[in-house]
Amino acid sequence: MIIEFTLLADTRCGIAEGPVWDDRRKLLFFVDILAPAVHAVRLDGSDFHSWRMPSRTGSIGLGESGRLIVALERALAVLDPDTGTLSPLADLPNEPASNRLNDGKVGPDGAFWVGSMDDRPEKEPVASLYRIDGRGRVTQPIAGGLIISNGLAWSPDGGTMFHSDSRGPWIDRYAFEPASGRMSDRTRIASGIAQETGRPDGAACDSRGRYWSAGVTAGRLNVWSRDGAVEESYPTPVPAPTMPCFCGDDLLTLVVTSLRRDDCEASSHSGSVFIGRAPVAGAPVARWADI
Repeated sequence: MIIEFTLLADTRCGIAEGPVWDDRRKLLFFVDILAPAVHAVRLDGSDFHSWRMPSRTGSIGLGESGRLIVALERALAVLDPDTGTLSPLADLPNEPASNRLNDGKVGPDGAFWVGSMDDRPEKEPVASLYRIDGRGRVTQPIAGGLIISNGLAWSPDGGTMFHSDSRGPWIDRYAFEPASGRMSDRTRIASGIAQETGRPDGAACDSRGRYWSAGVTAGRLNVWSRDGAVEESYPTPVPAPTMPCFCGDDLLTLVVTSLRRDDCEASSHSGSVFIGRAPVAGAPVARWADI
């Protein structure tokens, strides 16, 4: 089986990432890490908007207020897309100067979870994972030991959290308490993932609790079971997909962002956003508890 993808937004970003579905506005938000910018578009390709950011922007989360929490290079901010106002929220003063913030997502605890990455060519395990509650208070559930934190996603019941490291390359599974945000029972479900399979990048869970990971080195979406088996693998229209996102009222619309590699042809749509019909519904993503 294949998923028939079509072009949703011909953005050709350096790195398009972090798609988030806003079920109230009926908009897809995503970031252009290098521009840097936050973009929004409807699922029919209309009503495209952009908001310039002051530094590279790794990811976003949708708030209960309708605002977005934005992971800038080394700080968190809040964007009001209705006014375009960007307000500072929190700094991360203990992050190494060589790091930047990367993949992030709102968990079932109502907090925004975001990881960092070593931004140097020769990367080391000096990155961390952060949790930012609705008041902007920052904690550090994983302090160091990561190279490129990525692939945050939660099961539909909120009881399982997935997390990956793109350079590990590995995928971990945790037991998760939605009431407290507590992680426990860390289990490595996949390690040494081959380039040909697809190094794990951004991810999402489906309604069956499976983990959809963008295989950024293989041009595929890999569907992993909770125990680490690749149950399905779908080709994408570009060689480097970065993150899937389930959208639409029924969460059966699948959107995929992508990055633009140095070897891409000038006519390539790499770095753009694609849309297709998913074979299974996605798991709903919670909102940041900012009200």
